[in-house]
Amino acid sequence: MDFGKLISKIVDVAKDYIENSNSNAQPTQQAPSAQRPVSSPAASAVKREKTDAEWNAYFKEILQGTFSMYSIRENVPVTDLVGFANDEFKLYSTRPMQAYKAEWGKPYTFVLEKDGAAKAVVMLGNGHSHDSNVKYLIARVYAKKMGIPYINFYTQMPNERDYVIGRIRKYLA
Repeated sequence: MDFGKLISKIVDVAKDYIENSNSNAQPTQQAPSAQRPVSSPAASAVKREKTDAEWNAYFKEILQGTFSMYSIRENVPVTDLVGFANDEFKLYSTRPMQAYKAEWGKPYTFVLEKDGAAKAVVMLGNGHSHDSNVKYLIARVYAKKMGIPYINFYTQMPNERDYVIGRIRKYLA
């Protein structure tokens, strides 16, 4: 388990603990009819996190259904879009200018294409990956160098359907 998922799980457990602590506390000066109903074990069960495959299927269905005017490619290596580039740029303050090869980048989860050209990149990962993992950072910089919107989604977040569609539309406008 990576660090980001571990932190997310700790936060979820803490929230559940606080909610259960508050629901177990006796309400003060409330009428009996206003008291909370006793929760069933199913109601207090922790939601299961989606797997990477489930997230990919969820996003693929949204992309194919809502953005059918684009062809969609999955798990696209950075080199498919930029070739075997070896460019210098700043990813970390401790290394002001360092060369990063395109093949080191994390493959794009989805690439939306129209008329044979990439129009947007959709990248799935957890917050820690997007913010500090060098593979994600390299993929993002090369998308920026190509002028292609890099749309990242954190898989520890709910990513409601309307939110996903609205966010992608904003970048494609």
